Amino acid sequence: MAAQPPSSAVRALQLELKKLTEEPVEGFVVNVPDESNLFEWDVAIFGPPGTLYEGGYFKAHMSFPPGYPYSPPTFRFLTKMWHPNIYESGDVCISILHPPVDDPQSGELPSERWNPTQNVRYV
Repeated sequence: MAAQPPSSAVRALQLELKKLTEEPVEGFVVNVPDESNLFEWDVAIFGPPGTLYEGGYFKAHMSFPPGYPYSPPTFRFLTKMWHPNIYESGDVCISILHPPVDDPQSGELPSERWNPTQNVRYV
């Protein structure tokens, strides 16, 4: 029998999804393809006007760990694109998506990394 995710993670994701539905972020659309699994979200991003990405439509995927909101989600672009913070695999590499551990070699301050007070809108 598979382990059930913590109810606190499910509740946090339910609240965030509800808020995004009621107060959408301009240029972003979020969809949960399987309502029985709130830990996997599909994201569509429309390229903002006045940028190199203007007119673009970019598909992405967010995965949330069972320890959410204490652990950060992962974010991967499914649409091929170039950006200095996006690996060839589509994985996004930004400080906010890194766990809040002390890593002197990264050059990031712990305050720049994920913390439980942040949410999907920060990403």
